[in-house]
Amino acid sequence: MNKVVLMGRTTRDVEVRYSGETAVARMTLAVDRRIKKEPEGQQADFVSCVAFGKTAEFLSKYGIKGTKFAISGRIQTGSYTNRDGVKVYTTDVVIEEVEFAESKGAAENHKAAEPKPVSTDENGFMNIPDGIDEELPFS
Repeated sequence: MNKVVLMGRTTRDVEVRYSGETAVARMTLAVDRRIKKEPEGQQADFVSCVAFGKTAEFLSKYGIKGTKFAISGRIQTGSYTNRDGVKVYTTDVVIEEVEFAESKGAAENHKAAEPKPVSTDENGFMNIPDGIDEELPFS
C-alpha cells in the first residue's frame, strides 16, 4: 500500500502550469518533525508535492505562502537526465486529497505575526501615522 498523510505549511506560493488543459500544481510543504534531542524540540522536513486537475486548481487559488494544509496521496519516484547529462532522481507526494488545516482566523493571525515592511521617508526614518502620539513613549 502506498499512502501518505501530511500536515504542514506551504513554503512559497503554489506554482501552477498547464499541460494541455490539465492544471499541474507544485509546492513544497514544511512538515514539523519532533526531535527530543534538539533544544527547540522540533525540526521541519520539506516535502515536494504535486497535484493535478481540480486539486491543482484549488491549490492555485488558495495555496499562498504559509497556508496550512492537510494532504493525503501517494509517493511517486522518477528520474530524468539534466542538461549536464547527470541522472537526477525525484521523489514527490502526488496529492489526491487536500483540506485546510486551520481556520481562516488562525491563518490571518499567522500572517499577522510575520514582519511587515516598514515605510520610511527620504532620510530613512520610519513614517508614524497621525493620531497615535499617546502610544509613543516620547512626545
